[in-house]
Amino acid sequence: MKKIIIAAATFALASSFAVANTFPNKSITLVVPFSAGGPTDVVARNLAIAMSKNLNQTVIVENKASAGGIVGSEAVIRAPADGHTLLIHNIGMSTLPSLSKTLRFDPRKDFSYIGEVVDVPMVLTGKKDLSPNNFPELVTYLKANQKDINISNAGIGTASHLCGLLLMSRLDLALTSISYKGAAPAMTDLQGGQVDLLCDQITTTLQPITSNRIKPYGSTTKKRLTALPSVPTLSEQGLSDFEITVWHGIYAPKGVPKVISDKLVNSLKTALSDPTFKENMNKLGAIPVEDDRASPQGLAKKLNDQINVWTPVIQKAEVYLQ
Repeated sequence: MKKIIIAAATFALASSFAVANTFPNKSITLVVPFSAGGPTDVVARNLAIAMSKNLNQTVIVENKASAGGIVGSEAVIRAPADGHTLLIHNIGMSTLPSLSKTLRFDPRKDFSYIGEVVDVPMVLTGKKDLSPNNFPELVTYLKANQKDINISNAGIGTASHLCGLLLMSRLDLALTSISYKGAAPAMTDLQGGQVDLLCDQITTTLQPITSNRIKPYGSTTKKRLTALPSVPTLSEQGLSDFEITVWHGIYAPKGVPKVISDKLVNSLKTALSDPTFKENMNKLGAIPVEDDRASPQGLAKKLNDQINVWTPVIQKAEVYLQ
């Protein structure tokens, strides 16, 4: 009996080694549940190149944009759990459970986690002729004029929308939210003075700030941004614990064998330290995460923590995806 058990264990171990040694045996598809050319898509395409190098297989980026990232996520859930189909999703993965009344999956239970990728900082900005010159002045101004002030965003459930909701919640404000179909038209109207405020990713806000077309009121990070060293954080201006980054994570279908998951985690960590990837992320203002976050445990913790942060904010605002 012991010989049978030992033989079975030996066979299982040999099978695991065989799977690990042959994976990947074809190209890997990295699904982006958003449109091509957007911030998450740009991160994905740079990551795909870096991971392709160390996996010795092509990583193909496939855009499946619809319903706030739901369609692409569901496509990955239905894919074979062999490691050849992956999903890259952003902060939106933590808001889907409260934004969608008809969500058919649970982000905490229906995926295998690979790890986090990058953080993209955000900056609260205002139109150029808005009278306050710093965040404390802005808070006073908003409290006195909130009925007449609007804050724009790139669409329901986007990071810019979430930032605005959290800002209003923390300051007990009721500003008018104006949703656009993307960050570009929201920024265009901010620069034109048609809207008052916008809190969005540095990839959207950096150039208009440095060219003095809009006013920066503070970054949503713990430390000042390297690209904007003169712009103080919102935290250092009195809004404590106001940290929002557009974090990104890599997911796989539930049930991916551990030997394959481990290989993907190692590939991700290697990609994050790739000089070209790091240089390209630096140009975007994105920050590759540390090794402990580029792991299944790191991603699981981040997702759970963020769901706990955003659920009460979204429920209080009573906003939902259509």
